[in-house]
Amino acid sequence: MKVFINPGHDTTYDSGAVNPNTGLRECDVAAEVGARVAAYLEAAGCECQIMQSDNLAPTPVGRSEYTDRRGPTVTEMANEWGADIFVSIHCNAANTAAQGTEVECFGGGAGEELAQCIQSQIVGSIGTVDRGVKYMPKLLVLRYTDMPAVLVEMAFIDNDEDAALLDSKQDDFARAIARGVTDYEQSI
Repeated sequence: MKVFINPGHDTTYDSGAVNPNTGLRECDVAAEVGARVAAYLEAAGCECQIMQSDNLAPTPVGRSEYTDRRGPTVTEMANEWGADIFVSIHCNAANTAAQGTEVECFGGGAGEELAQCIQSQIVGSIGTVDRGVKYMPKLLVLRYTDMPAVLVEMAFIDNDEDAALLDSKQDDFARAIARGVTDYEQSI
């Protein structure tokens, strides 16, 4: 199985959400978890490719919503590579009170099945609040991929309890995501 892994945001121009008390950055957590997911999946026999964000500078004004003149987007890379599944890894943020894990997908079918496998593994192994699988058909990484795709919101980085998990249990999150992918692979 070919798995395209997309750790969210970028370490130089868009760090994503940041914990206001500790400075923990979404881009750093996503990069570390993404690398570990790839290592676990490769050990299980999967072929992986990783691309954090689009690895491009901010979107120029007037640019189309899903292509970039300076290079391919993450969805184009996944499609061209012929990935069997696409996993984007993120940390959620809201109001410092919200907690938990949710996995987003385009809609029903294989994407929802993959999302449920990953959601079950994270909640079951780490004990995060179960926010469920959510349909998010407007998200570009879900809408413009040719394969089943999910966006994993591991936990809320702006909530101190969840941030502590994101900081200390990165390997546990990676193992759970990888197990969710292999659970899905065995189900098809």
